[in-house]
Amino acid sequence: MLTVLITLSTASVYYAQETQDTVKTKSKDIEEVILQGVTDIAKDRKTPVAASTIKAAQIVERLGNQELTEILNTTPSVYATKSGGGFGDGSITMRGFESRNIAVMVNGMPVNDMEGGSVYFSNWTGLADVTSIMQVQRGLGSSKLGIASVGGTMNFITRTADMKKGGVVRLGVGNNDYLKTSFAYNTGKSDNGWASSFLMSRTAGGTYIENTDFESYAYYFALGWEASKKHNFQFTLTSSPQWHDQRTYASTIFNYIKFNPDNDNTPYRQYNSDFGYKTGANGDRYAIANRANYYSKPVMMLNWDWTMNEKSKLSTVLYMSNGRGGGTGDLGRVGGKGLTGYYDNTGHFDYDAVFAANAAVNPYAPGAANGGTLIRRSSVNSHNWYGILANFQHKVNDNWSFSVGTDDRYYYGYHYQVISDLYGATGYKENKNANVAPYVASNVYDYKKLSWNPFGGKTAPISDQVGYSNDGEVLWYSAFAQAEYSKDNLSAFVQGSVSNQSYQRIDNFVKDGVTMQQGQVVNTKTGFKDLFGYNIKGGANYNINDYHNVFANVGYYSKQPFMNSVYPSNFQVLNPTLTNEKIFSAEIGYGFRSPKLSANVNLYRTEWKDRWLRRGNQIFDIADPANPGSTIAVNGYSEISGITQLHMGVEVDAVYKPFHFLEVQGMLSYGDYQYKGNATGTNFDDNNNPVAVVGNKTTNTLYLDGVKVGGSSSNSIPQVTASLGVTARPVRDLNIYGTWRYVGKLYSSIDAATFTTVANQERGSLQLPDFNLFDIGASFKIRLKNTAQYFTVGANVYNLFDTTYIADGATNNFVKNVGDFKTATNTDAQAQALYNTYINNPANFYKGIDTSNRVFFGFGRTWAANLSFNF
Repeated sequence: MLTVLITLSTASVYYAQETQDTVKTKSKDIEEVILQGVTDIAKDRKTPVAASTIKAAQIVERLGNQELTEILNTTPSVYATKSGGGFGDGSITMRGFESRNIAVMVNGMPVNDMEGGSVYFSNWTGLADVTSIMQVQRGLGSSKLGIASVGGTMNFITRTADMKKGGVVRLGVGNNDYLKTSFAYNTGKSDNGWASSFLMSRTAGGTYIENTDFESYAYYFALGWEASKKHNFQFTLTSSPQWHDQRTYASTIFNYIKFNPDNDNTPYRQYNSDFGYKTGANGDRYAIANRANYYSKPVMMLNWDWTMNEKSKLSTVLYMSNGRGGGTGDLGRVGGKGLTGYYDNTGHFDYDAVFAANAAVNPYAPGAANGGTLIRRSSVNSHNWYGILANFQHKVNDNWSFSVGTDDRYYYGYHYQVISDLYGATGYKENKNANVAPYVASNVYDYKKLSWNPFGGKTAPISDQVGYSNDGEVLWYSAFAQAEYSKDNLSAFVQGSVSNQSYQRIDNFVKDGVTMQQGQVVNTKTGFKDLFGYNIKGGANYNINDYHNVFANVGYYSKQPFMNSVYPSNFQVLNPTLTNEKIFSAEIGYGFRSPKLSANVNLYRTEWKDRWLRRGNQIFDIADPANPGSTIAVNGYSEISGITQLHMGVEVDAVYKPFHFLEVQGMLSYGDYQYKGNATGTNFDDNNNPVAVVGNKTTNTLYLDGVKVGGSSSNSIPQVTASLGVTARPVRDLNIYGTWRYVGKLYSSIDAATFTTVANQERGSLQLPDFNLFDIGASFKIRLKNTAQYFTVGANVYNLFDTTYIADGATNNFVKNVGDFKTATNTDAQAQALYNTYINNPANFYKGIDTSNRVFFGFGRTWAANLSFNF
């Protein structure tokens, strides 16, 4: 069994470069549970890529109440965190690249957002329940599709309908009232070729962070029919409707310490500034979340595998995904203040004051101010997505084979805001729709009412929409081809694809043919802009003997930019400097195999030119419109263009089995990721309004040359990771495991407001403190007389020693020097005095960094336990 062969730390990772004498067994084991046609699973000592494979048993045993991506944290060059800490809000980087530049697929079907490349893992929480195989390919990967897998590829292969007959009932519990229940059953294949599989689960509770309650469901249904030896059909339907309260704002270290209820000068890691309290009619206080996320993304797929003859096969996938949901936040001002002006002395929102201020405003009165009440809005990000993926494979002879195919998609995204909570107001006055006179919206949409419609359902009427209302329409046509050669110890491939991506932006608040933007008259519909892209890559693997193998791959991508780069600044005006992003990557690797030791070494280099990114979760200090001469802080984002990045690194991993009951696993990755040249950034608030930050300009030059690469949100990217794990099986059916993990050279995300000066460029990205973590766990199988029936009990403890560490950073505030206190109006002596006061105050520093930095602390000690019954 693949489950028993190699366990790599918390994920029991299986590397593609594994021992030759187990290849046939493993390949057969994998093939029994995957859809064959378009999945592009890397093969051991044959496919020239660095890959790791995880099976369902490891996910069940080790994941617990962690984020699904965290199971990869002992994989070289992978860094997965819980980010803000809300359910499903985790982030992942691979070789220094974030998820929007990692190709994420389900059964070989791309699922990265077609407008911005993002992957919201909260929409896919049910994958942990239905995944049979999860394979990660670092670097270019082996996918035939025209996808820009800059950092790598993550492919989730779900269970097929024709798995063997049986079922399982599971119960999971954990910290903060975590509770998960699930039931799954497979009918097995009948004599006439029919089979079905289904799963239902519910997960609810909270996370380690304050006020992050959640409720999530997952359902999965698969129906298979083997019509004949030549035709096999598989239909699947899956979705994970969920809502969860969030923490999206990374607070300052100073506030983590200030608002610690223990008052012991240590950070209160659970602190969440994105919620507050309201006093009810009975005098009790109850919590209200300002930030929350809700979504339902049903996915339907129909797979048809047609074995034409012993040499030719056609695999086709039709799929549909109509997602509905969005995220909440505040909109408007009341009493001259936004919501951040209503914090109480505990660092939470004073909703009693907000409700009282709103109650004093009549938005229906003549002359009432536009946006004159403070509400909770929901930013809807729904879509309808349809696609077809076809792959024809032909074996020319014993050595040569080729495949050709097409990947075609249509996507329509709906983006608008509606009211989620009036916060005691009677309505919200909206004036941004140029097609109608200002109006008051008052209908409220409850984010906890989940959508169960597998076809998506309706969108809100325009009369309920506030803030903005725009749609994105995307067409994607792609053709790909791949040739493979295999003879004796040599295997090689060359792959290429061409694609056309068409973008159209539709702004429902624009007055067609009248509204002026950037000196141009614009229309509601921009018309489609066609962008041509292509990629070519190839690689080879050579097995020197049964113990040693080497491989290499190289590739070039001309990647189309995302929607917000085509139509920047939320306008209907085409980017006059639009250009494709260019990525060149090369990698070489070595593998060693023996009965007791398996080891791999990889070296890689990736250069990415003309990159565009959206840097979210920023705080801007802008002029206060109500108080001239004063400033206020607003949440927002930056659009940054003209970026060049260079990523180089080395990866080492090994598994040593000194005895049949003991395994030792280790990993080390060392990278050097930095920006080359400078870029340009334009700033907006969260409601898409341009904001001026430096020198009263909305657009600024960002001096990034030589700066270490940071994240594009409130997230960090490490350049050194390491792990060491031990798995012991002292008796049959008992697994005991432990893992040490190290993260170093961890750099905060780039801050568009910081790198507007050469002086800050020379300081570079802020390096956060290194940290070490330890996890332990155990599982035990209780067998019954009926061999098909057994119980499994397991438990995991994460961050065993309750280490306090910073997982992600959002700012680059360095420890100040005397020059930072020098102004045009003070003397050198006065600047020195201010510096002395600053540097001698311990409250200004935490582990060597300034406490004004905004960060997310990692979770403290958490735990999870589970009990399952298989039958």
